[in-house]
Amino acid sequence: MITLYDYELSGNCYKVRLLLNILGLEWKTRRIDFHPGREHKSDWFLRLNPLGQVPVLEDDDLGLRDAQAILTYLAARYDRSGRWYPAGDARTLGEIAMWLAFAEGITATASAARLAENFLYDLDVDAARAGAHRLFRVLDEHLWFAEQEGRDWLCAPGHPTIADVACFPYVVLSEEGGVSRMPYPAIRRWTDRFKRIPGFTLMSGVFPAGAAV
Repeated sequence: MITLYDYELSGNCYKVRLLLNILGLEWKTRRIDFHPGREHKSDWFLRLNPLGQVPVLEDDDLGLRDAQAILTYLAARYDRSGRWYPAGDARTLGEIAMWLAFAEGITATASAARLAENFLYDLDVDAARAGAHRLFRVLDEHLWFAEQEGRDWLCAPGHPTIADVACFPYVVLSEEGGVSRMPYPAIRRWTDRFKRIPGFTLMSGVFPAGAAV
C-alpha cells in the first residue's frame, strides 16, 4: 500500500498527489504539520528523510524522498499506458530528465518567493522573484515554439509526461509569491491545458480550468 507523507500546501506534495490521482492509484495520507509545527524536522521524520523535506513516499518496503524521484518511480511502475514516462524512448526520457531538473530550479525560485511571502521564511524574495522570471521566460519561449509545431506539452510526444507534472505546481502557484504569470501567455495556455487532464485535482490556490486568476 502506498503511503504519502504530505503537506497540503506544498507544491512538491501536490505534484505527487496529482500523478497518483491521474494514474487512478489508491494511497494513504500521513499529514505532516509543516507549518507552523515543523514536524518535517522532528526526529521521527528525519529517520524517514534525513534532509527533512516533504514529500516522502512509501510503497511496501521502498521509501523514496524527492518529488521528482517519486514521480519517476510511480510512472515507471504503475502507468500501464507508458505515456507518462516512456521507458523505450531515449529522446523523450532525456527531455523529461532535463525538465525535471528545471522543476528544481522553479522550486528554488518561485517556491522560495512563496515561502518568503506566505510562510515568513528568511529568504531574499527579490532574488527569488527575479530568478523565477528568468526561468519563466525560458519556459514560455519553449512552450510557444512547441505550439507553432502543433505540440501542447513540454516534451516531444503529443501528450503530457511527468515533466509537465513536475513543473506545473509552483508555476501555477507563483502569484502567491508575487511572481506574475501575465507576461507569459504560452505558460497560461499550458497551465489551462494541464487543468483539463483527466484525473486533475485542485489544491488551495489553484483554480479550475478557464477561471480568472
